[in-house]
Amino acid sequence: MNTADIDRFWELLHALPRRDDARFLYGKDADGRLRERNLRRYLELMGRIRPRMLLIGEAPGYRGHAVTGLPFMSVAQLTARPGLITGDPDGDGFEIPTDPPALWEASSTVVWRTVATLRGPVPMFWPVYPNHPHEPGRPDTNRPPRASEIAQGTPIALALSAAFRIQTIVAVGRKAQEALARNGVEALPVRHPAQGGARIFATQLAQVEEASLPDP
Repeated sequence: MNTADIDRFWELLHALPRRDDARFLYGKDADGRLRERNLRRYLELMGRIRPRMLLIGEAPGYRGHAVTGLPFMSVAQLTARPGLITGDPDGDGFEIPTDPPALWEASSTVVWRTVATLRGPVPMFWPVYPNHPHEPGRPDTNRPPRASEIAQGTPIALALSAAFRIQTIVAVGRKAQEALARNGVEALPVRHPAQGGARIFATQLAQVEEASLPDP
């Protein structure tokens, strides 16, 4: 992991503009600090694994990332035994939120069920816009990120990719793919697992991984 680039990632993440309808997840309140500790633990584990593939999704969902601080991880994945990343029987060492508003998320479930079938290292995950966009006054909802929000979030995703010297970037959904393309990054597209896309997502991700694995 490149220290300078990971410092740049944190700098850009903490400078991300706050909005009334797009919650910043890593603030100085107790929940925000817990989410940041989980994210730092996640990046530490990724540094050990040295992932080759980065899956970039759209934005945090209120049942998953917005609760745990980790992309495509709900409380169900946080509490998995053995740990989904390390395989440790005691778990991955993440902190569990107190009285979380949701314990599971459909997309997170599909993603990790698929990851369990892959042959290579566990891929890294991150959203193209890391605030949680929601309907005004309703934090327990999700809304699509605006073009301006995606433009603000994309450099953060690219800094993360640079820090880990990612070899293959995969866009989960059209918005992520289009955002990366506008920044000159060609990402391999896969179907988002939500809204009936689980089977296609799993098939496409397996194909992408197979193509990216080194020759035996």
